Amino acid sequence: MKPFAYALALGLATAQLATSALAADITGAGATFPFPVYSKWAEAYRKESGMGLNYQSIGSGGGIKQIQAKTVDFGATDAPLKGAALEKDGLVQFPTVMGGVVPVVNIAGVEPGKLKLTGEVIAEIYAGRITKWSDAKIAKLNEGVKLPEATITPVYRSDASGTTNIFTTYLSQASEAWKKEFGAATTVSWPAGQGGKGNEGVTATVKQVPNAIGYVESAYAKQNKLSHALIQNKAGKFPQPDDKAFQAAAASADWKSAPGFGISLTDQAGENAWPITAATFILVYKEPADPAKAADVLKFFDWAYKNGDKLAVDLDYVPLPDNVVGLIHDAWKDIKAKDGKPVFNM
Repeated sequence: MKPFAYALALGLATAQLATSALAADITGAGATFPFPVYSKWAEAYRKESGMGLNYQSIGSGGGIKQIQAKTVDFGATDAPLKGAALEKDGLVQFPTVMGGVVPVVNIAGVEPGKLKLTGEVIAEIYAGRITKWSDAKIAKLNEGVKLPEATITPVYRSDASGTTNIFTTYLSQASEAWKKEFGAATTVSWPAGQGGKGNEGVTATVKQVPNAIGYVESAYAKQNKLSHALIQNKAGKFPQPDDKAFQAAAASADWKSAPGFGISLTDQAGENAWPITAATFILVYKEPADPAKAADVLKFFDWAYKNGDKLAVDLDYVPLPDNVVGLIHDAWKDIKAKDGKPVFNM
């Protein structure tokens, strides 16, 4: 599949996307992080409304470019845009669900959740300074776990990726050396390993390469039965990457503190908090060229907030708190047609 970009038009073959029957379908593109939950939501929404969704899972960078080029009805990104960028392009940004980024490994004999790592150790692996699974720093964290004298292959995102932004934001918080040398961004100059496009590509590469380590959204790890590692959090604990740990990370978040709800949930305090937790975001125009289509986009996500929580939880995503959904509905009032009327009425 080239290049791990998935056109989602549920219930119909891809070849039918250009037909008039799908002319009214919503189009979106971007982050691979939320692809599994958008897929499930779209399937259920089509059954209820008859409205389909064509979503291309191409990475956050691609999603931002496509909404800026006005080739899709909405863009999707895991790396939220700053207030100045939203203002410049006339965009409104809002979150949909939360989830976690997890390290996944392919080490013979190591079961899911048995390998323990710290942010500092992960940073050294991706910086090419820790090169063997038998390294003393890893062994010290994993007494009783049999680790091979084998070379580690770090696997990273080769595309502009919000997942990479989340991951490297955490590494920059955990390691001053990483922050100084590589920093946090949707793309960085990886010094070691090999790349994969999208969460799908990293997943496939880790499964194929013995002794590899990668980072993917938690739903991909679960659905593909990958062996995940645990990460020591700020409180010194090693929580499992599940909905309780993601909720714990978001419990005290101040969603009003940044334009477009663009807050960071990485490295939060709390004994049960998963250290690489994040929200994923949608981008739409504040004054859309097609108000009716913009309304269709908001209707879809409104339906998802009201009806999609169980589908999200089943895939290890965390629904947004009700008070945050209320704030999002308030933000939608700024999305207006040229005559000044809101495109979506609650």
